[in-house]
Amino acid sequence: MTLPSIPHRLHHARLTLADFALDAYIVLSSDPHLSEYLPAHWQGREWLSGFTGSAGTLVFTATDAALFTDSRYWTQAQTELNGSGIELVKQGAAGAPTPIQWLTARLQKGQTVGADGAVMGLAFAQTLREALTKIGANLRTDTDLFATIWTDRPPPPNNPITEHALEYASQASAEKLAQVRQAMRDMGATHHFLSSLDDIAWLFNLRGSDIPYNPVFLSHALITLEKETLFHSTHYPDAATALSTLPPDAVLLIDPKRITLGMRECVPAGVKIIERTNPSILLKCRKDEKQAAHIRRTMERDGAAMCRFYAWLEAALARGERVTEITVDERLSAERARQPDFVSLSFGTIAAFKANGAMAHYSATESRHAVIEGDGLLLIDSGGQYLGGTTDITRVWPIGTVSTAQQRDYTLVLKGLINLSRAHFPLGTPAPMLDALARAPLWEHGLDYGHGTGHGVGYFLNVHEGPQSISKAMPTAEMAMQAGMVTSIEPALYRDGQWGIRLENLVLNVPRHEGNFLAFETLTLCPIDTRCIEASLLRTDEIDWLNNYHATVRERLAPLLEGAALDWLMVRTKKIRS
Repeated sequence: MTLPSIPHRLHHARLTLADFALDAYIVLSSDPHLSEYLPAHWQGREWLSGFTGSAGTLVFTATDAALFTDSRYWTQAQTELNGSGIELVKQGAAGAPTPIQWLTARLQKGQTVGADGAVMGLAFAQTLREALTKIGANLRTDTDLFATIWTDRPPPPNNPITEHALEYASQASAEKLAQVRQAMRDMGATHHFLSSLDDIAWLFNLRGSDIPYNPVFLSHALITLEKETLFHSTHYPDAATALSTLPPDAVLLIDPKRITLGMRECVPAGVKIIERTNPSILLKCRKDEKQAAHIRRTMERDGAAMCRFYAWLEAALARGERVTEITVDERLSAERARQPDFVSLSFGTIAAFKANGAMAHYSATESRHAVIEGDGLLLIDSGGQYLGGTTDITRVWPIGTVSTAQQRDYTLVLKGLINLSRAHFPLGTPAPMLDALARAPLWEHGLDYGHGTGHGVGYFLNVHEGPQSISKAMPTAEMAMQAGMVTSIEPALYRDGQWGIRLENLVLNVPRHEGNFLAFETLTLCPIDTRCIEASLLRTDEIDWLNNYHATVRERLAPLLEGAALDWLMVRTKKIRS
């Protein structure tokens, strides 16, 4: 049976809820590995709500339903939930409840909340269970609602796995395993269980394509002090059995933020548990000099692809050709695909014109996209996966005439990018403490943006990688900035219904002041459009930074370009003056 609309699907889900003797159900954007981007098999929240954003939680009872998502998706969710019977709760807005608060406000003593423990993070499950216990409600986690109601559910992926050659990985898997085992010994662990896919791919020097844009594969891993077992493909279900048969004297290291409740419940009661961050998280985020060299080369190739695309774009618009947001995605992706060592995009390209740019994670579709014409700002956020690194860049380009208000907004965002890019800070500084440096120029004018300023970036791995996060998040010890980390800097400003501005570069943490401090080496190589700048708002040192950046871009990319693309680069990297 194929249910024709979201209200029909939600009605069917509520009928099934009653069959299971449940009073409410919580649907997470999650899979058995707590991945950010999900294989189609686990996209139940999207199927049941109609909301297509990558982050969100759906909660419903017999009478009420709510979708919780952050400011990146508010406008998109408002549109996609229209007519669904599902309320949008704007996470992060003043007074907005969390999913747990929303639930507990609607439940009575003795009632039961259902969830699929196989995709629920252990840390979240502990918080949810504690809140329900306080009001006398129960949590049942043995129900996968979608196994019953989603009759044409796609199967889990099982794509080929390839080796990430040592030339690029720079360190053999045996060496990485030895480092993890040393960390286990230091903690007193005899066994270590991993479910996070990027940790597993990094540790074993393997890559896959089971999740769109992320070169990982569905798997779990169990590591002892003597051997390691990788559970994937036909052996994937054996991971639960391996946990359930651990010897009683085992001491198991798990990361509560990166393992599901379902897997935790497989562990025998007598086994001692150590809950700590996966050692591989802190190992893989610190890129060594060989990897850094590959990343720099990758940035040159990626930058050359963008120059060729932008030269084509300006020429096509000048000729009066019809260009849409879809065209932008297709042409830019094609240019990247021509580069050596290119594997795939690192996320779905965001090409957003005029008001669409005000939606931070806007996605153009065949049925809903804009034509690039008239006056407006075109925001393009894109990236690629290469054997030698992962890229992520955002630029904003003027189409037609730029208004004074747009120039002011653009320049304030640029000032934030420059301010943070120039920072020096003590080794070990928690990344959230740097966030205000990018926001300060906007704050001076009573302006701000709702998302974080920067996220860690993997090495031919996930485009979003921990542990560092330059954001308003509460600092923790694991967020300490270390040499070798690659992080994005992406301040922004959004005018709902008008335009969006976001400028993004990737940076590398490099030692300064005898290694006691860190600074950022800007890795991304692509011009920052100067036609949008109100130069009077920039200080001399800020203008010098921009001119020096453009000189570096020109020097590094010119040897890779020719013809119209080279001409475009030379024009777009000209010096500006105050």
